[in-house]
Amino acid sequence: MGGTTSTVLSDEFPKIYKLVPESRAPQARGINTVSDILSRFRTFCLWLVEEGKTTNNPFKGYSIDGQIYGTPFYLTIKERNDLHKFDLSYCPELAVQRDIFVFHCLIGCRIGDLYNLTTDSVINEAIEYIASKSKDDKPHTVRVPLNATAKEILSKYPLTDGKQLFPFISEVNYNLAIKEMFKAASLTRMVTILESATRKEKKRPLNEVATSHLARRTFIGNLYKKVKDPSLVGSLSGHSEGSKAFARYRTIDDQMKQELVNLLD
Repeated sequence: MGGTTSTVLSDEFPKIYKLVPESRAPQARGINTVSDILSRFRTFCLWLVEEGKTTNNPFKGYSIDGQIYGTPFYLTIKERNDLHKFDLSYCPELAVQRDIFVFHCLIGCRIGDLYNLTTDSVINEAIEYIASKSKDDKPHTVRVPLNATAKEILSKYPLTDGKQLFPFISEVNYNLAIKEMFKAASLTRMVTILESATRKEKKRPLNEVATSHLARRTFIGNLYKKVKDPSLVGSLSGHSEGSKAFARYRTIDDQMKQELVNLLD
């Protein structure tokens, strides 16, 4: 709905978009994104009605589609380690972004929180930060101890007080670099995704769909597979207690099911 209208406007008034630096013509959004935007707007409209600022409720009798997510996929620990060890000496710039991605897989924060990390975020061999999504509601400090691999990566980069933890590039270029490093390291296995616009199943090579968010899923998915405790894993990933969003990051595979039924022997 919103995507079609925006595209028409950008075609009809191209000068407006040219006036905004680094602007891109909007594209049609997935159903989940549209549902999220409409839900937020509905909340605003209901607040206006409750405050007596209007009697008009445009959502009365209107149903918003629920958000649907496919089964999450993530890197196995072996795949992550293979990427970490892969020789990228032919492209030092890509090797730096690989280090950042693997480090990201080991601390599991959101991409916005990753980019906000500075050398001051390293406290007593752990990363500490306040999750961006909780800052305005119930701010709490997330503390993630660093394992040996994370410490090894961190040792490559000088820790200058108050400076960014790594030489970050734009998120757009970071995502392109992730796809490039995956292809170079032959991380190309087929995965099943749910297309956001159509909600239809599609098979795609891992390197083509990998983004920075895969690092967070890799962190959460592998931890959950080890401990199967959403509260414990959530304390490391910045999810609030009982978060519904947590289910988007973990999957219950056959190995986990087998471990459960083995308890009955």
